[in-house]
Amino acid sequence: MVGLLSARRFHGLVAFVAFALLAVAFYMEYQMGLEPCPLCMLQRIAFFCVGVMSLLSALTASIKVRKICAWIVIILSLIGAALAIRHLYLQSLPADDLPACLPGLSYMFEVFPWQEIMQAMIMGTGECGEVHWTLFGISIPGWTLLAFIAMATVNIIIALRAGKKTSF
Repeated sequence: MVGLLSARRFHGLVAFVAFALLAVAFYMEYQMGLEPCPLCMLQRIAFFCVGVMSLLSALTASIKVRKICAWIVIILSLIGAALAIRHLYLQSLPADDLPACLPGLSYMFEVFPWQEIMQAMIMGTGECGEVHWTLFGISIPGWTLLAFIAMATVNIIIALRAGKKTSF
């Protein structure tokens, strides 16, 4: 039983969940026709980075590397949670208070300097305030916030216990 709760397995689970959430995002984009906004794209990048770091940790035998990966995943999860909170904030604003909508990201990459693109992506745009899909009354950024909080929590436990024990 103790072997089932190892840090490596938890990191494997976190990696699986991160990549599964990316698969759901791509399904929603390409099958359901939900166009991702700039904040959605940044949250996807955060999930990808969390997945890669968690997979690296799951595949290593080094406790030191696992602890470093856990702290990196915590930071990435907190960044993702902050992006999700900003997204939820934009969704809560009245339509008149939303920032202006911008052209698509592909056009922005061709025309705008990268600093303006990054600022627009982080601050969000008018399309970030639209709610196109909910489950149990919670929008997509609400679910991503819950996922980032769960990933950060698991990794805090792993980081604080690494070196003391190899399993929970």
